[in-house]
Amino acid sequence: MASVCKVHLVGNVGQDPEVRYSAAGKPIANATLATTSRRKDKNGDLMENTEWHRLTFFDKLAEIVGEYVKKGALIYVEGSVKYGKFVNKDGIEVQTTTINCHEMTLLRRPEVKEQKPKYEGLPMDDEEIPF
Repeated sequence: MASVCKVHLVGNVGQDPEVRYSAAGKPIANATLATTSRRKDKNGDLMENTEWHRLTFFDKLAEIVGEYVKKGALIYVEGSVKYGKFVNKDGIEVQTTTINCHEMTLLRRPEVKEQKPKYEGLPMDDEEIPF
């Protein structure tokens, strides 16, 4: 019987994606994604739980993510789970879980706060303009 390892996530990007290139010159992008679940506890208080996911994108999708996805963006990703491990600088073995993304849809760009004008003087009539 065949098996399936597929993940679907919708969440907010935690940082601007980092794009790098493999030795063969192929683009690879890494980002983090926050997914938050909400529920009420036995007292009726709202509880939130945020999980962070490591995402990896390859080839053309990596270039698109690097160009259009920014911190705070709401995205949908589809991919497969990749488990790994490495030994850190202290000699401790660390387990990793990464989502190798095959699909990505930008659902909402991050909100950009309006910048206030540098000069906030009093409004002037056309007759008061000195030139």
